[in-house]
Amino acid sequence: MSATINLEKKHFPVLLDELIKIISPRYSGTFLDCTFGQGGYSEKILENANNKVIAFDRDIIAKELSIKFKNIFKDRFYFNHKKFSEIKNINKKDIKAIIFDLGYSKEQVTDKEKGLSFNHKGKLNMKMGLNSFSAHDVINKLDKDELTRIFKFFGDEKDAKKISNSIIRKRNKSLINTEDLVDIINKEKKNYNFKINKSTKVFQSLRIFVNQEISELIKGLINAYELLPIDSYIVVVTFHSLEDKIVKFFFKNYSEDKRVSRYLPISQNTNKIFELINKKAIVPSADEIKKNPPSRSAKLRYAKKIKDGANFKEFLNEFKNLLEIENIGKKLC
Repeated sequence: MSATINLEKKHFPVLLDELIKIISPRYSGTFLDCTFGQGGYSEKILENANNKVIAFDRDIIAKELSIKFKNIFKDRFYFNHKKFSEIKNINKKDIKAIIFDLGYSKEQVTDKEKGLSFNHKGKLNMKMGLNSFSAHDVINKLDKDELTRIFKFFGDEKDAKKISNSIIRKRNKSLINTEDLVDIINKEKKNYNFKINKSTKVFQSLRIFVNQEISELIKGLINAYELLPIDSYIVVVTFHSLEDKIVKFFFKNYSEDKRVSRYLPISQNTNKIFELINKKAIVPSADEIKKNPPSRSAKLRYAKKIKDGANFKEFLNEFKNLLEIENIGKKLC
C-alpha cells in the first residue's frame, strides 16, 4: 500500500501524467527531483514502494515541507536545501531520471517576503533562497548600461534603455521600491496596448538575474548529465522562451548529426550523447490548461543518455553572452 502526504492541493504539478509516462519504464530505483517545491512530482514517484527520491530546493519553505515527506517515506526520501547546480555531489549509481521543473508555484509568487510580483508593495526582493543580492540591490546600484542589458536579454524588453534611464533619474533623488519601479515602467510604456501587464518582462528579467537562473540551469544540466547513468533520463519542464531555448539546444545539439551546409552531406556528430524520443516539446492538454491556467506556457523536453565523456564547450559558448550578463552580479556580492 502506498503512502501519501494528503496535503491540501494548492499547487498542481504541471504535465505530471506525461512525466510519469516517460520515466515509468525505469520506474523502480532512485529519482532526483531537482526542484522539489511542494512535492507534487516526488509524491507521485514515491507511490511506488520500490522508489527513492533525492530532492533539492533552495527555498526554505520547501525545506519545511520536506520534513513531512521524511516522516512518511523515511529512508526512501532525502532532501537537500541546496541549489540544483550542486547535484554533482550526489553519490548514487542507480539513478533512473533527473527531473527539473523550472516554474514557480502560486504560493511563491504571492509570498510578500519574496516579492516576485509587481503587485506587491515595499522594498524589492525576489530572492528565492541562498542568494547573494536582491532586486533592490540591482535596481539601486547597477548602472544604466548594466540594467539595460538585464532587461533586454533576460526579459526581451523593447524599452529597456528608456526604463533604465528613468530608473537612474529617479534614484538620484531616492531609493526605488516596488511601487516606484512599476510606476516608471507604466510611464515609459503608456502608449502601448498590452495583453500582459506592462511590468511583466522587467520583473521576469530581475527574477532571472537575482536568482542567477541562467547559470543555474546550464550548470544543472551539465551536472545532471555527468551524474546520470547511461540509459537513464533527464526531464525538464520550462515556462519561458529563454530557458526553453537553453534546454532545446542542450538536447538537440548533443543528439543529432549535423549538416555544415545544405550542399554537403550530414556529418556524424562525434559528441552525440543523447537520444531524443520526442524531438518536439510536450505541452499541456486543453483539459490541464483549463484546470490550471498557468500551465499554458509549460513545455516538457527529455532525453536519454547514451554515452559518457561529453565536451560542453559548444554549449557554454552558445550562451556566453547571457552568462557574462549574470556575472555583473558579482559586483553586488
